Amino acid sequence: MAELKTKKSGADVNEFINSFADTEQKRKDSFELLKLMREFTGFEPKMWGASMIGFGQYHYKSERSSQEGDWPLVGFSPRKAAISLYVYTGAPEHEHLLEGLGKFKKGAACIYVKKLSDIDQEALKKLMKTTIGFLQARHGK
Repeated sequence: MAELKTKKSGADVNEFINSFADTEQKRKDSFELLKLMREFTGFEPKMWGASMIGFGQYHYKSERSSQEGDWPLVGFSPRKAAISLYVYTGAPEHEHLLEGLGKFKKGAACIYVKKLSDIDQEALKKLMKTTIGFLQARHGK
Protein backbone atom coordinates (compact mmCIF):
# COMPACT_ATOMS: atom_id res chain seq x y z
CA MET A 1 0.00 0.00 0.00
CA ALA A 2 1.29 3.45 -0.91
CA GLU A 3 1.93 5.80 1.97
CA LEU A 4 -0.20 8.94 2.17
CA LYS A 5 1.64 12.07 1.06
CA THR A 6 -0.65 14.48 2.87
CA LYS A 7 0.27 14.36 6.54
CA LYS A 8 0.19 16.89 9.33
CA SER A 9 3.47 18.80 9.60
CA GLY A 10 5.01 21.40 11.85
CA ALA A 11 5.34 23.98 9.07
CA ASP A 12 4.30 27.55 9.92
CA VAL A 13 0.78 28.33 8.67
CA ASN A 14 1.31 32.11 8.49
CA GLU A 15 4.54 31.72 6.53
CA PHE A 16 2.79 29.33 4.16
CA ILE A 17 -0.03 31.79 3.45
CA ASN A 18 2.38 34.69 2.93
CA SER A 19 4.53 32.71 0.50
CA PHE A 20 1.90 30.54 -1.25
CA ALA A 21 -1.12 32.83 -1.76
CA ASP A 22 -0.40 34.41 -5.13
CA THR A 23 -2.50 37.59 -4.78
CA GLU A 24 -3.12 40.11 -2.03
CA GLN A 25 -6.84 39.20 -2.12
CA LYS A 26 -6.05 35.50 -1.59
CA ARG A 27 -3.73 36.36 1.32
CA LYS A 28 -6.40 38.53 2.93
CA ASP A 29 -9.08 35.86 2.40
CA SER A 30 -6.75 33.14 3.73
CA PHE A 31 -6.06 35.00 6.96
CA GLU A 32 -9.79 35.68 7.33
CA LEU A 33 -10.54 31.96 6.79
CA LEU A 34 -7.83 31.08 9.29
CA LYS A 35 -9.53 33.23 11.94
CA LEU A 36 -13.05 32.06 11.08
CA MET A 37 -12.17 28.34 11.09
CA ARG A 38 -10.07 28.58 14.26
CA GLU A 39 -12.84 30.38 16.14
CA PHE A 40 -15.63 28.19 14.76
CA THR A 41 -13.95 24.79 15.22
CA GLY A 42 -11.94 25.53 18.35
CA PHE A 43 -8.94 23.80 16.72
CA GLU A 44 -5.58 25.37 15.97
CA PRO A 45 -4.60 25.42 12.28
CA LYS A 46 -1.97 22.90 11.16
CA MET A 47 -0.25 22.42 7.84
CA TRP A 48 -1.15 19.17 6.07
CA GLY A 49 1.20 18.24 3.28
CA ALA A 50 2.77 21.05 1.33
CA SER A 51 -0.30 23.21 0.69
CA MET A 52 -3.29 22.45 2.92
CA ILE A 53 -4.30 24.07 6.21
CA GLY A 54 -6.43 21.81 8.40
CA PHE A 55 -8.37 22.09 11.64
CA GLY A 56 -8.87 19.11 13.92
CA GLN A 57 -8.42 15.59 12.62
CA TYR A 58 -9.97 12.16 12.39
CA HIS A 59 -8.62 8.70 11.62
CA TYR A 60 -10.26 6.86 8.74
CA LYS A 61 -10.14 3.36 7.31
CA SER A 62 -11.31 3.01 3.74
CA GLU A 63 -14.16 0.57 3.18
CA ARG A 64 -13.01 -0.05 -0.41
CA SER A 65 -9.29 -0.55 0.16
CA SER A 66 -6.82 -1.22 2.93
CA GLN A 67 -5.87 2.46 3.06
CA GLU A 68 -6.16 4.31 6.35
CA GLY A 69 -4.76 7.47 7.84
CA ASP A 70 -5.41 10.79 9.51
CA TRP A 71 -7.13 13.72 7.83
CA PRO A 72 -8.31 17.17 8.95
CA LEU A 73 -11.98 17.64 9.82
CA VAL A 74 -12.11 20.84 7.75
CA GLY A 75 -9.53 22.95 5.99
CA PHE A 76 -8.56 25.08 3.02
CA SER A 77 -5.80 25.87 0.55
CA PRO A 78 -5.23 29.16 -1.32
CA ARG A 79 -4.49 27.50 -4.67
CA LYS A 80 -3.73 29.41 -7.86
CA ALA A 81 -7.08 28.89 -9.63
CA ALA A 82 -9.27 29.26 -6.53
CA ILE A 83 -9.39 28.78 -2.77
CA SER A 84 -10.16 25.13 -2.08
CA LEU A 85 -12.44 24.70 0.93
CA TYR A 86 -12.41 21.22 2.46
CA VAL A 87 -15.69 21.68 4.31
CA TYR A 88 -18.08 19.37 2.46
CA THR A 89 -18.70 15.64 2.80
CA GLY A 90 -19.97 15.15 -0.73
CA ALA A 91 -22.80 13.08 0.75
CA PRO A 92 -26.13 13.42 -1.13
CA GLU A 93 -27.98 14.10 2.15
CA HIS A 94 -25.82 17.21 2.66
CA GLU A 95 -26.45 18.69 -0.80
CA HIS A 96 -29.12 21.05 0.60
CA LEU A 97 -26.45 22.77 2.72
CA LEU A 98 -24.97 24.26 -0.45
CA GLU A 99 -28.14 26.26 -1.10
CA GLY A 100 -27.56 29.87 -0.15
CA LEU A 101 -23.79 29.42 0.05
CA GLY A 102 -23.18 31.77 -2.85
CA LYS A 103 -20.87 31.63 -5.84
CA PHE A 104 -18.70 28.48 -5.89
CA LYS A 105 -17.80 25.38 -7.86
CA LYS A 106 -18.16 21.96 -6.33
CA GLY A 107 -15.61 19.15 -6.41
CA ALA A 108 -16.13 15.61 -5.11
CA ALA A 109 -15.71 16.63 -1.47
CA CYS A 110 -14.55 20.22 -1.61
CA ILE A 111 -15.71 23.63 -2.74
CA TYR A 112 -13.80 26.13 -4.86
CA VAL A 113 -14.27 29.89 -4.42
CA LYS A 114 -12.54 32.77 -6.19
CA LYS A 115 -12.83 35.03 -3.16
CA LEU A 116 -14.31 34.72 0.31
CA SER A 117 -16.81 37.54 -0.29
CA ASP A 118 -18.49 35.32 -2.92
CA ILE A 119 -19.95 33.07 -0.22
CA ASP A 120 -22.17 33.52 2.81
CA GLN A 121 -20.13 32.89 5.96
CA GLU A 122 -23.12 31.75 8.02
CA ALA A 123 -23.91 29.12 5.36
CA LEU A 124 -20.23 28.12 5.45
CA LYS A 125 -20.45 27.65 9.23
CA LYS A 126 -23.53 25.40 8.86
CA LEU A 127 -21.66 23.37 6.27
CA MET A 128 -18.62 23.01 8.55
CA LYS A 129 -20.78 22.06 11.54
CA THR A 130 -22.53 19.32 9.59
CA THR A 131 -19.27 18.05 8.07
CA ILE A 132 -17.50 17.90 11.45
CA GLY A 133 -20.48 16.15 13.06
CA PHE A 134 -20.72 13.67 10.19
CA LEU A 135 -17.00 12.82 10.26
CA GLN A 136 -16.84 12.51 14.04
CA ALA A 137 -19.93 10.29 14.13
CA ARG A 138 -18.61 8.10 11.32
CA HIS A 139 -14.97 7.85 12.41
CA GLY A 140 -15.10 8.64 16.14
CA LYS A 141 -13.87 11.78 17.89
